[in-house]
Amino acid sequence: MIYSLSVKMGKASAGITKMLEGIMKYRMTHQRNMLEQFKKVRDNPVPTAVFVTCVDSRMLPSRFTQTNVGDMFIVRNAGNMVPHSSLVSGQATATEPAVLELACVMNSVKHVVICGHSDCKAVNLLYDIHTDPDYQKAAPSFSPLRNWVTVHGKRTMHEFAKLELAQFRRPLLLSKLNKSGKFPAYVDVDEKFSVTDKLSMVNTLLQMENVTSYPFMRNNKNGRIHIHCFWFDIYTGEIWCFSRKDKTFIMINEESEIGRAHV
Repeated sequence: MIYSLSVKMGKASAGITKMLEGIMKYRMTHQRNMLEQFKKVRDNPVPTAVFVTCVDSRMLPSRFTQTNVGDMFIVRNAGNMVPHSSLVSGQATATEPAVLELACVMNSVKHVVICGHSDCKAVNLLYDIHTDPDYQKAAPSFSPLRNWVTVHGKRTMHEFAKLELAQFRRPLLLSKLNKSGKFPAYVDVDEKFSVTDKLSMVNTLLQMENVTSYPFMRNNKNGRIHIHCFWFDIYTGEIWCFSRKDKTFIMINEESEIGRAHV
């Protein structure tokens, strides 16, 4: 394994060359502007959201939300999953709830956004694990990625199977934060998306409920926390938002109620 980086661009790999060229471009064109942003927040940033999304290289959350330095905490993992509290303990820790505590308890952040996306490779793997016999035969004895999506995507597959059986004509029922009862969430009733994209939507919706499984989120002394669900279509560049009023995902644009409210 190589730990040192050659200072000669010609000896670097194509991937690292692109990064180094990007850093030089940043120094010439963006560094001054970013320093101005750092000066505004200094040692006391006031972030307004926690943004949980996938590590997929096509996902650029700060770009499509047009956010700047100090605006939000960003958590990224394979499949934008938030481990349920029942799977986290002193012996089995996880980054995601640690960030929720840091942001919402220590920094009084009031908004948590879970953002999934189309053609999610982690979700596609989750689907293959449960539906492709050939994958089962060829699967390695141990895979960190396979283990991650299997453990934290177990309920996703369970709920997805029920919706698929009902041809997505019945809703997913999700628990409310600090309230009894559940609210309905319909997934792609217009049949616009592929089966794995439907699974990605189900997975993203269920992560909202996993956020509510933590007592420090349900009983936050800093007041009510709002949990939102976004879904990014990497092929169209459109962002969809789950609307409790419409009980499904709606596109955020100039024609939608959400989009008009923020134009």
